[in-house]
Amino acid sequence: MGKRVLVTGADGFIGSHLTELLLEKGYKVRALAYYNSFNHWGWLEEFSSHPNLEVVTGDIRDPFFVKTIMKDIEVVFHLAALIAIPYSYHAPDSYVDTNIKGTLNICQAAKEMGRIRVLHTSTSEVYGTAQYVPIDESHPKQPQSPYSASKIAADAMAMSFYNSFELPVTVVRPFNTYGPRQSARAIIPTVITQIASGKKIIELGDLRPTRDLNFVRDTCMGFWAIEQEPATIGKEINIASNTEISMNDLVLLISKLMGTSIETKTDRERLRPENSEVFRLFGDNSLLKQLTGWSSRTNLEEGLKETIAWFTNPHNLEKYKSHLYNL
Repeated sequence: MGKRVLVTGADGFIGSHLTELLLEKGYKVRALAYYNSFNHWGWLEEFSSHPNLEVVTGDIRDPFFVKTIMKDIEVVFHLAALIAIPYSYHAPDSYVDTNIKGTLNICQAAKEMGRIRVLHTSTSEVYGTAQYVPIDESHPKQPQSPYSASKIAADAMAMSFYNSFELPVTVVRPFNTYGPRQSARAIIPTVITQIASGKKIIELGDLRPTRDLNFVRDTCMGFWAIEQEPATIGKEINIASNTEISMNDLVLLISKLMGTSIETKTDRERLRPENSEVFRLFGDNSLLKQLTGWSSRTNLEEGLKETIAWFTNPHNLEKYKSHLYNL
């Protein structure tokens, strides 16, 4: 191993877990955290002393900065993005700057610096509500939110560099990932933290949609498997579990695993606009299995138990504001 890699968005949920995995695999990781005046490295603070980890802070919207941090890099795992769907309704221009132009900056620098391998992170949200299931990579793209529109464009930008310049790009498309360190706005941390804080009436959004859930380590293993296999270059590849669960059933399962009985209440602030809600996501992972042999190793109940244990640890729970809804 010993490859020199860059992980953008390394301070976030999936990015921090991917950084840890790559360090375990023997990579030398340059991890990009979003610049802030507090010099806080997000979730990288949990393991920042690793000898093969170099943390840098900055912003992928700056093309000059991006070119600087890609010096001597062999592979880029590009995860930096604005991902909150509700906030995209309020600040869509920010999503264009970060998700589309940020991806352009990564690809342009990779091209200029010697065709550096790029794994660009997409999202299952680009598919919108399923027209057929399981959703394979040929499924039509449907921009049902400004966020998903920005990711569709970012994916196209990345693939254009493969088609135009033979840049070794793969578009990695995780379905819904969950686990320790996930943002509080996501449904699983929302339910766990509200129950852990003693609430018996849990405030949530629409519980009708279904999602295809992958435990975070399985998602990260998918990234690693894709990077290892040259046949994945030039392709868009789902990381999915080939299962689905409704949000209502998910809430009931979490409540059962936490040994409590709860009621749910619809918080209108958490509802998407009518035509924006994605009602069904159920992914096909056969391409990833065919190319790399990857499979999801963690069943939902096991993954939720580990997630609940992490969130209910007082040291971790205190980092979350369960009484507030954050866009």
